[in-house]
Amino acid sequence: MSSAVETTLPSEWDDDERMNFLFSDFKENRDVNTMDWDSKMDFWTTLVVQSCRDRRSVCVNLQYLNKTFRRKEKSPLGLTTVIQSMSRCGKLQRESEFAANVDCGWLSWGVGLLLVKPLKWTFSSLLGGNRVPLEESFVVIELVKEKAAEVLRIYQSSEFACHPVMSFQELCTLTSTVCADESTLCMALLQLQRDKQVAVSLHEGEKIVKFCQPGQSRVSTVSEVEIGIYQLQRSEKLLEERLEKLGMEADKCREEARLLLREGKKTQALRCLRGRKRVEKRADNLFGQLESIRGILDRIAQSKTDKMVLQAYQAGTASLRLSLKDVTVEGAESLLDQIQEATACRQLLFEDYYLFTFVDDDGLEEELQSLLDESSTGPEVPSSVLPSIPGDDLLDSLPAVPHTDLNNSAKQLEEQLKQLIL
Repeated sequence: MSSAVETTLPSEWDDDERMNFLFSDFKENRDVNTMDWDSKMDFWTTLVVQSCRDRRSVCVNLQYLNKTFRRKEKSPLGLTTVIQSMSRCGKLQRESEFAANVDCGWLSWGVGLLLVKPLKWTFSSLLGGNRVPLEESFVVIELVKEKAAEVLRIYQSSEFACHPVMSFQELCTLTSTVCADESTLCMALLQLQRDKQVAVSLHEGEKIVKFCQPGQSRVSTVSEVEIGIYQLQRSEKLLEERLEKLGMEADKCREEARLLLREGKKTQALRCLRGRKRVEKRADNLFGQLESIRGILDRIAQSKTDKMVLQAYQAGTASLRLSLKDVTVEGAESLLDQIQEATACRQLLFEDYYLFTFVDDDGLEEELQSLLDESSTGPEVPSSVLPSIPGDDLLDSLPAVPHTDLNNSAKQLEEQLKQLIL
């Protein structure tokens, strides 16, 4: 349990006499001095809650408290009594018990396991002993209720509010400003489950969270249609990401062709442009599938009743299956894998055949020429920096051109060569 965030300490923390009393252990019998006993308990109870609030956490353990409240090489002696008293008053609850109590005839114990896993059971929790293990985690009930309200408020004011179902990881990112870690978010979700404002389910190894919608008093369990809609929304997002990557890949191919052309490697530049056409064709196919998914989601968004949503979902998925033949919408990743990866080799061979058979090389030549023109076009050079053209005075100063007969010179060289041989 992290203690990186400093706890706000009260003003009397620097008063040695007062702190010596507060750091001493509690009397076994409260009735001996009720006022002192209650004063010390109120001090530590307030400080325990404040330390958790400063950390944006809802859980605490004895080990953390001993370390956080250490003063002049000493730790408070009565913190075990404080935790036991807060537990009896309902201000604290063991984390394992808190998760187990979510099952109020409404949610199963397994739902708690989705969020708190593994649960830390101890001998004291099973046997009811008076010892408090150093590492046993307790939930601060006041704070977990506050955190649950914050999580619900953030969801309702976010872009996800129009979608009842979202992934646990998306919710982690969304609530990172109010929840210090995943454990804190899990506790808040358990509280929302207890309040019947959230349902959590596990689908294909992924945690899915469903929030109660406006006009509903309690959330219903996650239906198959809602899971299908969630998968379509995830597929839409993944397709958008892949289209963006393909766009960057196409731009990269064009830039490589430009560089190769500058080096005079026209054949290789042409190959890069063919690769760019192949990437663009793949992007066009994905864009068509993205438009189909968007059409389904638009019809679902315009549906006003549950029956209309079901009809829109069934009609949309039926048309999508028809357009993609063997492709289904059973899962976001499997949808994209079937669209792209399962047919990658066949698609690549077909695209190569298509490009070399039907793509007009003249068009590629024109694109090469445009790249060449862009490469050859340089910045305009100011005329003031150019040297002046020499005039007639320079020409007159040059020596006269000899008018010797070339044939005569050749004969003279032959005669000199003969003499050298002799």
